[in-house]
Amino acid sequence: MKPSAPGSVQINVHKESLHFSCAHFTIFSKNRRENLHGHNYRVRAVATGKISDNGLCFDYNILKSILAEHCERLDEHILIPTQSPYLQIMEETEHYRLKFADEFMLLCKRDVVLINIRNITVEELARWFLQQLLEDSRFTSLSIQQFTLSIASGPSEHASVTWSNQQ
Repeated sequence: MKPSAPGSVQINVHKESLHFSCAHFTIFSKNRRENLHGHNYRVRAVATGKISDNGLCFDYNILKSILAEHCERLDEHILIPTQSPYLQIMEETEHYRLKFADEFMLLCKRDVVLINIRNITVEELARWFLQQLLEDSRFTSLSIQQFTLSIASGPSEHASVTWSNQQ
């Protein structure tokens, strides 16, 4: 007699290597922002799927690799949101000139990653990470039914976003 297949299982991915250190400032209003400061962000993921005949849900080394690539892309940079209504970003030859309220900042391009979000917050970063995954065919080819991604800026703050494959 063949045993019945178990239901869905969760794969938790929270490797030590899934982190990035960066500088940012949160924008609160048209004339109020934080000072430039840094965080050591941590990325965690929970993927839900069914176990296939080979005893695996999916090759989660692929998931770890994609997440690590995005962490590496952000690591040791200043993160700047391109969609903030309160921040102007002017591109110069080797610099970005930022204007916020009556302040100007001049940043070397090599130190900056521009991100297509409204603010550099854990909630926006979590949504951005998920969007990057959903645009990657390596991720979308995995047999994942539901996926939750969390970004933590320290031990007391994190945000999570969840995606469900409605097949």
